[in-house]
Amino acid sequence: MKNQAIELTTFRLNNSTIEQFITANADIDTFLKRQKGFVSRSIFELKKDIVYDLLVWETAKDGTAAMHKLMTELSDSVVHDLIDQSSVSWNIAPIEHFIKF
Repeated sequence: MKNQAIELTTFRLNNSTIEQFITANADIDTFLKRQKGFVSRSIFELKKDIVYDLLVWETAKDGTAAMHKLMTELSDSVVHDLIDQSSVSWNIAPIEHFIKF
């Protein structure tokens, strides 16, 4: 767990609902499951109209590599059209502290 990383991307949607966005992510989810170091993914709205896409990776290097690969291999995915690209904030960082219950 010590070296795992959190990837957090936030953005607004272009004229679609969170439900439509999640449905459109089937190809992205399939892609992620095949990537080295992928642990999990959660999508939610914490604030109205702002989507949070939270991923856990074995390392920040794994997550960064997968992001670059996704932008190349899935550049034609409908998901990109549903996102207001000017609102995207992408971050990844190693987990510094973790407690498991």
